[in-house]
Amino acid sequence: MAGNSEETPPTAPSATEGVAPPAAAAVATAETTQTAGQHVDVDQGDDDNDSALGDGDAYSATTSLASNIRNHTYENGRRYHSYQVGVYFAPNDEAENDRLDMHHHLATLILEGNLTTAPIGKSPQRILDVGCGTGIWSIDAGDEWPSAQVIGVDLSPTQPNSVPPNVQFEIDDVEKEWTFQNPFDLVHVRFMAASLLDWPKLVSQCYKHTKPGGWVEFKDWDFILVSNDNSLPKDGYIYKYHQLLFSALDKIGRPCNPGPNLKKWVEDAGYKNVTERVYPVPIGRWPKDKELKEIGAWNFVVLEDGLEAICMRMFTGIYGWSVDEVQVFLAQVRGELKSIKSKKIHCQHT
Repeated sequence: MAGNSEETPPTAPSATEGVAPPAAAAVATAETTQTAGQHVDVDQGDDDNDSALGDGDAYSATTSLASNIRNHTYENGRRYHSYQVGVYFAPNDEAENDRLDMHHHLATLILEGNLTTAPIGKSPQRILDVGCGTGIWSIDAGDEWPSAQVIGVDLSPTQPNSVPPNVQFEIDDVEKEWTFQNPFDLVHVRFMAASLLDWPKLVSQCYKHTKPGGWVEFKDWDFILVSNDNSLPKDGYIYKYHQLLFSALDKIGRPCNPGPNLKKWVEDAGYKNVTERVYPVPIGRWPKDKELKEIGAWNFVVLEDGLEAICMRMFTGIYGWSVDEVQVFLAQVRGELKSIKSKKIHCQHT
C-alpha cells in the first residue's frame, strides 16, 4: 500500500497521520505498496502448501435511496451503478462486491487488525466513511465505536439493509460539494485511487468537515510495480496490463497513484502534525516474513479476481477493444500470474 496518513487494481499502500490546528486535527492515512528502496526477503522454500491465506444531514442532493438511484446499468456481462453513470469504471455486481470485501480484509491485515491508525479515542461521536463501497468498513466501525454515528457515502447502492443502529448509508458523488451540518471526529477515505478527478478538493472538503481535534485518515495506493530482483519481466503481460491501465486512467484524468502525494495534500489543506506510513504490500506468497506472506497471498487474490473488473470498461471504451480481445489478453495475464503463485516472480506495488 502506499501510505497511511493521520489515510482498483491492487497497489502498494502508504500511511500519513496529521493533526489540524486546534480548530481541527487530522490523521491522513494512505496505503501504497512498498517503495523500490525497501527490501522484502524472499522465501527460498518451494512448499506451495503454506497456509498464508489462512444522520439527518443533507449530503449534496441526497435524501434517500430513491428507486432511480437503486437502478443499475449493464455492460459486457457486468453490472454498474446508474447514478452518475460512468463516473467510476468498475462494476458493482456480486463478484466485485466480494472482491471489495476481500480488499477490506487485506487492509485490516496491513494495519494489524485495526480499522484505523487515528487516535480517535474510545467514544467518538461522528465518523464519515468516504467511498464506502459495500459498507463493510462502516459496519465494522459502527460495531467498534457504538458511541458514534457512522455515515458511509458511495455512488453505488450496494450496502446491506441490516446494519448496526448507529450506521447509515447515503448515495452521492463525493466530488460534489458536501453539505453536512455537523463536523466529524474521523473522516475515513480508503482505496479511492483512480476514482477522483480532483484530490486536493476532496482533501479540502475533509478538512472543512473535520471537527476541532478530529482526524482524517487516507489509505491508498501508489500502484507502480517493483521487482527488486528483476524477476518480473518488463515485456510480460502483468507489466503490460498495468501500463495499459495507467495510460487509460491518464486519459480520463483519474490518478492511479495518490499515495505519494497524500501527505502534501493533507498538509496543504491545513492539517498539522501529519504522519505518513508506507507499508510493504507484496503480490503472492514469496516473502519470507510470515505476516507479509499472508498479506501477499490476499493481495494476489484481490489482483487476480479484479483483472476483468478493473479493465473491461476502460479497455473497451478507451482503447476500442472487443470483449473477446480483452478476455484473450487477460488469459495471457492469468497465465503469467502462475509464475507469481509458484514464487518464480517476486513483485510488489510501490
